[in-house]
Amino acid sequence: MSEKPIGSTWLKQNYQLSNIKLSHESYLGTRSKVEVLPDGTIIETFQKAQYSLKANHPLNHFEFALKYDDVQMNFFQAVLKSIPAKDIVEFIKSQPNFKYSRKIGFWYEFLVGGHLPIEDKPNINYIDLIDSERYFTGVNVKNSRWRINNNLLGDLGFCPTIKRTDVILKSLQLNLPETLRELSKNYSPEILKRANNYLYKKETRSSYQIEKEEPTPERIERFVSLLSNAGKRDIKDLLSEDSLVMLQNQIVDPRFAATGFRDFQNYIGQTTWNYDEIIHYVCPPPEFLSDLMKDLSNTAIKMEGVNSIVRATTIAFGFVFIHPFEDGNGRIHRFLIHDFLSRDNFLPPGMIIPVSAHMVNNIKLYDDTLETYSKPLMLFIKYTKNEEQKLTVLNASEVEGYYRFPDLTTQTEYLCKVIEASISYDLPNELNFLQNYDEAKELMKQRIDMPDKLIDLFIRYTHQNNGIFPKSRRNTFHMLKDEEIEALQSIFQDVFKLEK
Repeated sequence: MSEKPIGSTWLKQNYQLSNIKLSHESYLGTRSKVEVLPDGTIIETFQKAQYSLKANHPLNHFEFALKYDDVQMNFFQAVLKSIPAKDIVEFIKSQPNFKYSRKIGFWYEFLVGGHLPIEDKPNINYIDLIDSERYFTGVNVKNSRWRINNNLLGDLGFCPTIKRTDVILKSLQLNLPETLRELSKNYSPEILKRANNYLYKKETRSSYQIEKEEPTPERIERFVSLLSNAGKRDIKDLLSEDSLVMLQNQIVDPRFAATGFRDFQNYIGQTTWNYDEIIHYVCPPPEFLSDLMKDLSNTAIKMEGVNSIVRATTIAFGFVFIHPFEDGNGRIHRFLIHDFLSRDNFLPPGMIIPVSAHMVNNIKLYDDTLETYSKPLMLFIKYTKNEEQKLTVLNASEVEGYYRFPDLTTQTEYLCKVIEASISYDLPNELNFLQNYDEAKELMKQRIDMPDKLIDLFIRYTHQNNGIFPKSRRNTFHMLKDEEIEALQSIFQDVFKLEK
Protein backbone atom coordinates (compact mmCIF):
# COMPACT_ATOMS: atom_id res chain seq x y z
CA MET A 1 0.00 0.00 0.00
CA SER A 2 1.42 3.38 -1.03
CA GLU A 3 -0.24 5.19 1.86
CA LYS A 4 1.87 5.77 4.96
CA PRO A 5 0.46 5.45 8.49
CA ILE A 6 0.11 8.61 10.54
CA GLY A 7 -1.34 9.58 13.90
CA SER A 8 -2.81 6.75 15.96
CA THR A 9 -2.06 4.21 13.21
CA TRP A 10 1.64 5.09 13.23
CA LEU A 11 1.75 5.05 17.05
CA LYS A 12 0.07 1.66 17.18
CA GLN A 13 2.62 0.19 14.77
CA ASN A 14 5.60 1.96 16.33
CA TYR A 15 4.81 0.75 19.86
CA GLN A 16 3.52 -2.64 18.70
CA LEU A 17 0.12 -2.18 20.33
CA SER A 18 -1.50 -4.83 18.15
CA ASN A 19 -3.93 -5.80 20.91
CA ILE A 20 -5.76 -2.47 20.75
CA LYS A 21 -8.25 -2.02 17.92
CA LEU A 22 -8.43 1.51 16.54
CA SER A 23 -11.84 2.86 15.56
CA HIS A 24 -10.24 5.43 13.23
CA GLU A 25 -7.09 4.70 11.20
CA SER A 26 -5.25 7.49 9.41
CA TYR A 27 -2.87 7.35 6.44
CA LEU A 28 -1.07 9.83 4.18
CA GLY A 29 -1.61 9.36 0.44
CA THR A 30 -1.86 11.15 -2.87
CA ARG A 31 -5.56 11.97 -2.45
CA SER A 32 -8.10 12.27 0.35
CA LYS A 33 -10.62 9.46 0.84
CA VAL A 34 -12.67 7.79 3.57
CA GLU A 35 -13.64 4.14 3.79
CA VAL A 36 -15.94 2.57 6.37
CA LEU A 37 -15.34 -1.12 7.06
CA PRO A 38 -18.20 -3.54 7.90
CA ASP A 39 -17.25 -3.44 11.61
CA GLY A 40 -17.55 0.36 11.65
CA THR A 41 -13.81 1.11 11.55
CA ILE A 42 -13.09 4.29 9.59
CA ILE A 43 -10.06 4.27 7.29
CA GLU A 44 -9.19 7.84 6.32
CA THR A 45 -6.48 8.89 3.91
CA PHE A 46 -5.17 12.45 4.10
CA GLN A 47 -3.45 14.17 1.19
CA LYS A 48 0.30 14.35 1.84
CA ALA A 49 0.67 17.92 0.58
CA GLN A 50 -1.79 19.22 3.18
CA TYR A 51 -1.15 17.10 6.24
CA SER A 52 2.57 16.31 6.48
CA LEU A 53 4.09 16.44 9.99
CA LYS A 54 6.68 18.95 11.18
CA ALA A 55 8.80 16.01 12.33
CA ASN A 56 8.41 12.24 12.39
CA HIS A 57 8.38 12.23 16.20
CA PRO A 58 5.93 10.17 18.34
CA LEU A 59 4.48 13.32 19.88
CA ASN A 60 3.90 14.89 16.48
CA HIS A 61 1.90 11.80 15.61
CA PHE A 62 0.11 12.09 18.95
CA GLU A 63 -0.75 15.70 18.12
CA PHE A 64 -2.16 14.54 14.77
CA ALA A 65 -4.18 11.87 16.58
CA LEU A 66 -5.67 14.49 18.90
CA LYS A 67 -6.69 16.57 15.89
CA TYR A 68 -8.10 13.93 13.56
CA ASP A 69 -8.39 10.49 15.16
CA ASP A 70 -10.86 9.22 17.74
CA VAL A 71 -10.47 9.69 21.47
CA GLN A 72 -9.52 6.20 22.71
CA MET A 73 -8.26 6.64 26.22
CA ASN A 74 -7.02 3.08 26.68
CA PHE A 75 -4.90 3.58 23.55
CA PHE A 76 -3.72 7.04 24.64
CA GLN A 77 -2.71 5.56 27.99
CA ALA A 78 -0.69 2.75 26.40
CA VAL A 79 1.08 5.19 24.07
CA LEU A 80 1.93 7.74 26.76
CA LYS A 81 3.31 5.01 29.01
CA SER A 82 5.65 4.08 26.16
CA ILE A 83 7.03 7.60 25.64
CA PRO A 84 9.74 8.73 28.11
CA ALA A 85 8.54 11.56 30.36
CA LYS A 86 11.58 13.66 29.45
CA ASP A 87 10.56 13.59 25.77
CA ILE A 88 7.09 14.82 26.72
CA VAL A 89 8.60 17.61 28.83
CA GLU A 90 10.86 18.71 25.95
CA PHE A 91 7.95 18.68 23.49
CA ILE A 92 5.74 20.80 25.75
CA LYS A 93 8.52 23.28 26.58
CA SER A 94 9.25 23.80 22.89
CA GLN A 95 5.76 25.32 22.49
CA PRO A 96 4.43 25.78 26.04
CA ASN A 97 1.18 27.60 25.32
CA PHE A 98 0.23 25.62 22.22
CA LYS A 99 -3.15 23.99 22.91
CA TYR A 100 -2.05 20.51 21.83
CA SER A 101 1.04 20.70 24.05
CA ARG A 102 -1.26 21.51 26.95
CA LYS A 103 -3.60 18.66 26.02
CA ILE A 104 -0.70 16.22 25.86
CA GLY A 105 0.45 17.38 29.30
CA PHE A 106 -3.02 16.95 30.70
CA TRP A 107 -3.52 13.50 29.13
CA TYR A 108 -0.15 12.32 30.46
CA GLU A 109 -0.83 13.33 34.06
CA PHE A 110 -4.45 12.09 33.88
CA LEU A 111 -3.76 8.69 32.31
CA VAL A 112 -0.23 7.85 33.44
CA GLY A 113 -0.07 9.73 36.72
CA GLY A 114 2.74 11.70 38.27
CA HIS A 115 3.57 15.37 37.87
CA LEU A 116 5.62 16.56 34.92
CA PRO A 117 8.41 19.03 35.91
CA ILE A 118 6.72 21.91 34.12
CA GLU A 119 5.38 25.11 35.64
CA ASP A 120 1.64 25.68 35.61
CA LYS A 121 0.36 27.54 32.58
CA PRO A 122 -0.04 31.34 32.89
CA ASN A 123 -3.37 33.12 32.65
CA ILE A 124 -4.29 32.12 29.12
CA ASN A 125 -7.70 31.10 27.83
CA TYR A 126 -9.13 27.74 28.79
CA ILE A 127 -9.70 25.19 26.04
CA ASP A 128 -12.00 22.15 26.01
CA LEU A 129 -10.26 18.80 26.30
CA ILE A 130 -12.47 16.97 23.80
CA ASP A 131 -14.66 18.34 21.00
CA SER A 132 -18.27 18.69 22.18
CA GLU A 133 -19.43 18.64 18.54
CA ARG A 134 -18.02 15.13 18.09
CA TYR A 135 -18.59 13.68 21.56
CA PHE A 136 -21.10 13.88 24.37
CA THR A 137 -19.42 15.73 27.20
CA GLY A 138 -19.94 16.15 30.92
CA VAL A 139 -19.80 19.09 33.29
CA ASN A 140 -16.68 21.22 32.77
CA VAL A 141 -14.07 20.83 35.52
CA LYS A 142 -11.44 23.54 35.16
CA ASN A 143 -7.84 22.37 35.30
CA SER A 144 -5.86 25.51 36.12
CA ARG A 145 -2.49 23.80 35.68
CA TRP A 146 -2.99 23.24 31.94
CA ARG A 147 -5.83 25.77 31.48
CA ILE A 148 -8.08 23.04 30.19
CA ASN A 149 -11.79 22.39 30.64
CA ASN A 150 -11.95 18.73 31.58
CA ASN A 151 -15.27 17.91 29.92
CA LEU A 152 -14.93 14.12 30.04
CA LEU A 153 -17.97 12.11 31.06
CA GLY A 154 -16.16 10.49 33.99
CA ASP A 155 -12.91 10.20 35.87
CA LEU A 156 -9.86 7.94 35.83
CA GLY A 157 -11.67 5.03 37.52
CA PHE A 158 -14.42 4.89 34.89
CA CYS A 159 -14.56 7.28 31.94
CA PRO A 160 -16.56 6.28 28.85
CA THR A 161 -16.66 8.02 25.47
CA ILE A 162 -19.77 8.34 23.29
CA LYS A 163 -19.66 9.82 19.80
CA ARG A 164 -22.41 12.11 18.56
CA THR A 165 -23.35 9.88 15.62
CA ASP A 166 -26.12 10.57 13.12
CA VAL A 167 -28.11 7.63 14.51
CA ILE A 168 -28.06 9.04 18.04
CA LEU A 169 -28.66 12.67 17.04
CA LYS A 170 -31.57 11.73 14.77
CA SER A 171 -33.21 9.82 17.62
CA LEU A 172 -32.68 12.61 20.14
CA GLN A 173 -34.25 15.14 17.77
CA LEU A 174 -37.55 13.22 17.94
CA ASN A 175 -38.29 14.65 21.40
CA LEU A 176 -39.59 11.31 22.66
CA PRO A 177 -40.57 12.69 26.11
CA GLU A 178 -43.04 15.01 24.38
CA THR A 179 -44.30 12.08 22.29
CA LEU A 180 -45.00 10.22 25.53
CA ARG A 181 -46.87 13.14 27.01
CA GLU A 182 -48.99 13.57 23.87
CA LEU A 183 -49.68 9.84 23.81
CA SER A 184 -50.93 9.89 27.39
CA LYS A 185 -53.52 12.55 26.45
CA ASN A 186 -55.23 10.11 24.06
CA TYR A 187 -56.25 7.65 26.78
CA SER A 188 -58.32 7.86 29.91
CA PRO A 189 -56.59 7.99 33.31
CA GLU A 190 -58.08 4.58 34.07
CA ILE A 191 -56.56 3.03 30.92
CA LEU A 192 -53.19 4.62 31.67
CA LYS A 193 -53.26 3.37 35.25
CA ARG A 194 -54.13 -0.16 34.21
CA ALA A 195 -51.54 -0.06 31.43
CA ASN A 196 -48.82 0.97 33.86
CA ASN A 197 -49.79 -1.74 36.36
CA TYR A 198 -49.73 -4.28 33.55
CA LEU A 199 -46.46 -3.00 32.06
CA TYR A 200 -44.68 -3.08 35.41
CA LYS A 201 -45.34 -6.81 35.60
CA LYS A 202 -44.65 -7.40 31.91
CA GLU A 203 -41.34 -5.53 32.17
CA THR A 204 -40.43 -7.60 35.22
CA ARG A 205 -41.22 -10.92 33.54
CA SER A 206 -39.38 -9.86 30.37
CA SER A 207 -36.28 -8.89 32.35
CA TYR A 208 -36.21 -12.32 33.97
CA GLN A 209 -37.01 -14.00 30.65
CA ILE A 210 -33.86 -12.49 29.09
CA GLU A 211 -31.93 -14.42 31.75
CA LYS A 212 -34.06 -17.51 30.98
CA GLU A 213 -35.48 -17.49 34.51
CA GLU A 214 -39.01 -17.92 35.81
CA PRO A 215 -39.42 -15.72 38.90
CA THR A 216 -41.66 -16.56 41.83
CA PRO A 217 -44.70 -14.29 42.39
CA GLU A 218 -42.90 -12.85 45.40
CA ARG A 219 -39.85 -11.87 43.36
CA ILE A 220 -42.09 -10.38 40.66
CA GLU A 221 -43.75 -8.16 43.25
CA ARG A 222 -40.38 -7.09 44.65
CA PHE A 223 -39.10 -6.12 41.20
CA VAL A 224 -42.36 -4.30 40.41
CA SER A 225 -41.89 -2.34 43.64
CA LEU A 226 -38.35 -1.40 42.56
CA LEU A 227 -39.57 -0.20 39.16
CA SER A 228 -42.41 1.82 40.66
CA ASN A 229 -39.88 3.70 42.82
CA ALA A 230 -37.32 4.23 40.05
CA GLY A 231 -35.58 7.59 40.02
CA LYS A 232 -36.52 8.62 43.55
CA ARG A 233 -33.27 7.96 45.39
CA ASP A 234 -30.11 10.04 45.54
CA ILE A 235 -27.56 8.85 42.97
CA LYS A 236 -24.75 8.38 45.50
CA ASP A 237 -27.10 6.32 47.63
CA LEU A 238 -28.51 4.32 44.71
CA LEU A 239 -25.10 3.32 43.34
CA SER A 240 -23.46 2.67 46.71
CA GLU A 241 -22.34 -0.86 47.48
CA ASP A 242 -24.88 -1.29 50.27
CA SER A 243 -27.75 -0.13 48.08
CA LEU A 244 -26.80 -2.27 45.08
CA VAL A 245 -26.36 -5.31 47.34
CA MET A 246 -29.86 -4.70 48.67
CA LEU A 247 -31.21 -4.48 45.10
CA GLN A 248 -29.43 -7.68 44.14
CA ASN A 249 -30.80 -9.50 47.20
CA GLN A 250 -34.35 -8.48 46.29
CA ILE A 251 -34.31 -9.90 42.77
CA VAL A 252 -32.27 -13.12 42.98
CA ASP A 253 -32.86 -16.47 44.60
CA PRO A 254 -31.95 -16.02 48.29
CA ARG A 255 -29.37 -18.80 47.96
CA PHE A 256 -27.37 -16.58 45.60
CA ALA A 257 -27.74 -13.29 47.48
CA ALA A 258 -24.51 -11.31 47.64
CA THR A 259 -23.09 -9.68 50.76
CA GLY A 260 -20.91 -7.25 48.80
CA PHE A 261 -19.25 -6.74 45.44
CA ARG A 262 -17.53 -9.89 44.24
CA ASP A 263 -13.99 -10.57 45.46
CA PHE A 264 -13.33 -13.24 42.83
CA GLN A 265 -12.80 -13.36 39.07
CA ASN A 266 -16.06 -13.80 37.20
CA TYR A 267 -16.80 -14.57 33.56
CA ILE A 268 -19.76 -15.24 31.27
CA GLY A 269 -19.62 -18.52 29.41
CA GLN A 270 -21.60 -21.23 27.71
CA THR A 271 -21.19 -24.97 28.27
CA THR A 272 -21.18 -27.12 25.12
CA TRP A 273 -22.52 -30.65 24.65
CA ASN A 274 -19.14 -32.21 25.56
CA TYR A 275 -18.81 -30.02 28.70
CA ASP A 276 -16.29 -27.66 27.16
CA GLU A 277 -16.94 -24.04 27.93
CA ILE A 278 -17.05 -21.14 25.51
CA ILE A 279 -16.17 -17.93 27.34
CA HIS A 280 -17.97 -14.88 25.95
CA TYR A 281 -16.75 -12.25 28.38
CA VAL A 282 -14.19 -12.00 31.15
CA CYS A 283 -15.38 -9.49 33.75
CA PRO A 284 -13.03 -6.92 35.29
CA PRO A 285 -10.64 -8.48 37.84
CA PRO A 286 -11.91 -7.89 41.40
CA GLU A 287 -9.06 -5.51 42.26
CA PHE A 288 -10.52 -3.02 39.75
CA LEU A 289 -14.07 -3.06 41.13
CA SER A 290 -13.72 -0.43 43.84
CA ASP A 291 -12.49 2.31 41.48
CA LEU A 292 -14.85 1.27 38.69
CA MET A 293 -17.97 1.39 40.85
CA LYS A 294 -16.94 4.59 42.67
CA ASP A 295 -16.41 6.45 39.41
CA LEU A 296 -19.50 4.93 37.80
CA SER A 297 -21.39 6.86 40.48
CA ASN A 298 -19.28 9.99 39.88
CA THR A 299 -19.95 9.70 36.14
CA ALA A 300 -23.70 9.60 36.79
CA ILE A 301 -23.39 12.89 38.66
CA LYS A 302 -21.01 14.51 36.15
CA MET A 303 -23.49 13.66 33.38
CA GLU A 304 -26.38 15.59 34.92
CA GLY A 305 -27.81 17.68 32.10
CA VAL A 306 -26.60 15.26 29.39
CA ASN A 307 -29.42 13.71 27.35
CA SER A 308 -31.41 11.17 29.40
CA ILE A 309 -30.94 8.22 27.02
CA VAL A 310 -27.19 8.87 26.82
CA ARG A 311 -26.92 8.99 30.62
CA ALA A 312 -29.10 5.91 31.07
CA THR A 313 -26.94 4.00 28.56
CA THR A 314 -23.70 5.01 30.26
CA ILE A 315 -24.74 3.93 33.74
CA ALA A 316 -26.76 0.85 32.84
CA PHE A 317 -24.32 -0.64 30.31
CA GLY A 318 -21.35 0.55 32.37
CA PHE A 319 -22.79 -1.40 35.29
CA VAL A 320 -23.41 -4.62 33.37
CA PHE A 321 -19.90 -4.56 31.84
CA ILE A 322 -18.38 -4.05 35.31
CA HIS A 323 -20.51 -7.00 36.50
CA PRO A 324 -20.01 -6.50 40.27
CA PHE A 325 -22.11 -9.53 41.31
CA GLU A 326 -22.17 -13.19 40.40
CA ASP A 327 -25.93 -13.09 39.71
CA GLY A 328 -28.52 -10.40 39.03
CA ASN A 329 -26.33 -7.98 37.04
CA GLY A 330 -28.55 -8.03 33.94
CA ARG A 331 -31.75 -7.30 35.85
CA ILE A 332 -30.14 -4.44 37.78
CA HIS A 333 -28.73 -3.12 34.47
CA ARG A 334 -32.24 -2.98 32.98
CA PHE A 335 -33.66 -1.48 36.18
CA LEU A 336 -31.05 1.29 35.94
CA ILE A 337 -32.30 2.18 32.46
CA HIS A 338 -35.74 2.87 33.92
CA ASP A 339 -34.28 4.59 36.96
CA PHE A 340 -32.35 7.18 34.97
CA LEU A 341 -35.15 7.76 32.46
CA SER A 342 -37.47 8.45 35.40
CA ARG A 343 -34.84 10.46 37.29
CA ASP A 344 -34.33 12.80 34.34
CA ASN A 345 -38.10 13.25 33.83
CA PHE A 346 -37.88 11.58 30.43
CA LEU A 347 -40.93 9.56 31.51
CA PRO A 348 -44.12 11.15 32.87
CA PRO A 349 -44.59 10.36 36.60
CA GLY A 350 -45.63 6.77 37.15
CA MET A 351 -45.21 5.76 33.50
CA ILE A 352 -43.02 2.93 32.27
CA ILE A 353 -42.07 1.86 28.75
CA PRO A 354 -41.59 -1.82 27.75
CA VAL A 355 -37.82 -1.73 27.21
CA SER A 356 -37.10 -5.28 28.41
CA ALA A 357 -40.12 -6.60 26.52
CA HIS A 358 -38.71 -5.12 23.31
CA MET A 359 -35.29 -6.58 24.12
CA VAL A 360 -36.61 -10.09 24.69
CA ASN A 361 -38.59 -9.94 21.44
CA ASN A 362 -35.43 -8.90 19.60
CA ILE A 363 -32.91 -10.82 21.68
CA LYS A 364 -30.25 -11.19 18.97
CA LEU A 365 -29.88 -7.40 18.63
CA TYR A 366 -29.48 -7.15 22.40
CA ASP A 367 -26.86 -9.91 22.45
CA ASP A 368 -25.03 -8.34 19.50
CA THR A 369 -24.89 -5.02 21.36
CA LEU A 370 -23.31 -6.66 24.39
CA GLU A 371 -20.86 -8.58 22.19
CA THR A 372 -19.76 -5.39 20.42
CA TYR A 373 -18.05 -4.55 23.70
CA SER A 374 -16.95 -8.04 24.77
CA LYS A 375 -15.54 -9.40 21.50
CA PRO A 376 -12.56 -6.99 21.11
CA LEU A 377 -11.56 -7.70 24.72
CA MET A 378 -11.59 -11.46 24.15
CA LEU A 379 -9.06 -11.07 21.33
CA PHE A 380 -6.29 -9.90 23.62
CA ILE A 381 -7.10 -10.85 27.20
CA LYS A 382 -5.00 -13.76 28.51
CA TYR A 383 -6.21 -16.12 31.22
CA THR A 384 -5.98 -19.62 32.64
CA LYS A 385 -8.77 -21.79 34.02
CA ASN A 386 -8.23 -24.71 36.40
CA GLU A 387 -10.26 -27.88 36.88
CA GLU A 388 -12.59 -26.12 39.34
CA GLN A 389 -13.38 -23.59 36.55
CA LYS A 390 -11.61 -20.83 38.47
CA LEU A 391 -10.34 -18.27 36.00
CA THR A 392 -7.25 -16.09 36.45
CA VAL A 393 -6.46 -13.10 34.23
CA LEU A 394 -2.77 -13.09 33.28
CA ASN A 395 -2.45 -9.64 31.70
CA ALA A 396 -4.63 -7.52 33.98
CA SER A 397 -2.47 -4.41 33.60
CA GLU A 398 -2.73 -4.58 29.80
CA VAL A 399 -6.54 -4.87 29.74
CA GLU A 400 -7.28 -2.52 32.64
CA GLY A 401 -7.77 0.48 30.35
CA TYR A 402 -10.36 -1.41 28.29
CA TYR A 403 -12.61 -1.69 31.35
CA ARG A 404 -11.97 1.83 32.59
CA PHE A 405 -12.42 3.67 29.30
CA PRO A 406 -15.19 1.96 27.31
CA ASP A 407 -16.56 3.36 24.08
CA LEU A 408 -20.34 3.11 24.59
CA THR A 409 -21.39 4.63 21.26
CA THR A 410 -22.86 1.39 19.90
CA GLN A 411 -24.77 0.75 23.11
CA THR A 412 -26.19 4.30 23.02
CA GLU A 413 -27.33 3.85 19.41
CA TYR A 414 -28.97 0.59 20.43
CA LEU A 415 -30.84 2.03 23.40
CA CYS A 416 -32.02 4.98 21.30
CA LYS A 417 -33.57 2.54 18.84
CA VAL A 418 -35.12 0.40 21.60
CA ILE A 419 -36.70 3.38 23.37
CA GLU A 420 -37.89 4.87 20.08
CA ALA A 421 -39.56 1.57 19.11
CA SER A 422 -41.01 1.11 22.59
CA ILE A 423 -42.63 4.56 22.50
CA SER A 424 -43.64 4.57 18.84
CA TYR A 425 -44.98 1.01 18.58
CA ASP A 426 -44.90 -1.17 21.68
CA LEU A 427 -46.51 1.23 24.16
CA PRO A 428 -49.31 2.40 21.78
CA ASN A 429 -50.05 -1.24 20.97
CA GLU A 430 -50.38 -2.06 24.67
CA LEU A 431 -52.63 0.95 25.28
CA ASN A 432 -54.78 0.20 22.23
CA PHE A 433 -55.13 -3.42 23.33
CA LEU A 434 -56.38 -2.39 26.77
CA GLN A 435 -58.78 0.13 25.29
CA ASN A 436 -60.12 -2.46 22.85
CA TYR A 437 -60.27 -5.02 25.64
CA ASP A 438 -62.51 -2.78 27.73
CA GLU A 439 -64.76 -2.02 24.77
CA ALA A 440 -65.06 -5.68 23.77
CA LYS A 441 -65.79 -6.71 27.34
CA GLU A 442 -68.57 -4.14 27.72
CA LEU A 443 -70.22 -5.16 24.41
CA MET A 444 -69.99 -8.84 25.34
CA LYS A 445 -71.67 -8.17 28.69
CA GLN A 446 -74.46 -6.36 26.87
CA ARG A 447 -74.91 -9.39 24.60
CA ILE A 448 -74.68 -12.04 27.34
CA ASP A 449 -74.66 -11.24 31.05
CA MET A 450 -71.73 -13.50 32.00
CA PRO A 451 -69.42 -13.24 35.02
CA ASP A 452 -66.34 -11.08 34.40
CA LYS A 453 -64.05 -14.07 34.85
CA LEU A 454 -65.66 -15.94 31.96
CA ILE A 455 -65.60 -12.90 29.66
CA ASP A 456 -61.91 -12.40 30.47
CA LEU A 457 -61.23 -16.04 29.57
CA PHE A 458 -63.18 -15.76 26.33
CA ILE A 459 -61.22 -12.66 25.27
CA ARG A 460 -57.90 -14.24 26.24
CA TYR A 461 -58.54 -17.52 24.36
CA THR A 462 -59.78 -15.68 21.28
CA HIS A 463 -56.86 -13.25 21.32
CA GLN A 464 -54.35 -16.07 21.69
CA ASN A 465 -55.93 -17.80 18.66
CA ASN A 466 -55.73 -14.74 16.40
CA GLY A 467 -59.39 -13.75 16.71
CA ILE A 468 -60.95 -17.21 16.40
CA PHE A 469 -62.45 -18.82 19.48
CA PRO A 470 -60.62 -22.19 19.78
CA LYS A 471 -62.76 -25.32 19.64
CA SER A 472 -60.50 -26.91 22.26
CA ARG A 473 -61.92 -24.43 24.80
CA ARG A 474 -65.58 -25.11 23.96
CA ASN A 475 -66.20 -27.19 27.12
CA THR A 476 -65.30 -24.19 29.31
CA PHE A 477 -68.30 -22.39 27.76
CA HIS A 478 -70.66 -25.35 27.57
CA MET A 479 -73.49 -23.14 28.87
CA LEU A 480 -73.44 -21.01 25.68
CA LYS A 481 -75.11 -21.83 22.39
CA ASP A 482 -73.07 -21.99 19.20
CA GLU A 483 -74.68 -18.81 17.87
CA GLU A 484 -73.75 -17.02 21.12
CA ILE A 485 -70.12 -18.12 20.76
CA GLU A 486 -70.16 -16.80 17.20
CA ALA A 487 -71.70 -13.51 18.35
CA LEU A 488 -69.02 -12.97 21.00
CA GLN A 489 -66.32 -13.91 18.51
CA SER A 490 -67.75 -11.38 16.04
CA ILE A 491 -67.68 -8.66 18.72
CA PHE A 492 -64.01 -9.40 19.35
CA GLN A 493 -63.18 -9.24 15.66
CA ASP A 494 -65.08 -5.99 15.14
CA VAL A 495 -63.50 -4.22 18.11
CA PHE A 496 -59.97 -5.44 17.35
CA LYS A 497 -60.55 -4.76 13.64
CA LEU A 498 -59.76 -8.29 12.50
CA GLU A 499 -60.90 -9.85 9.24
CA LYS A 500 -63.74 -12.36 9.67
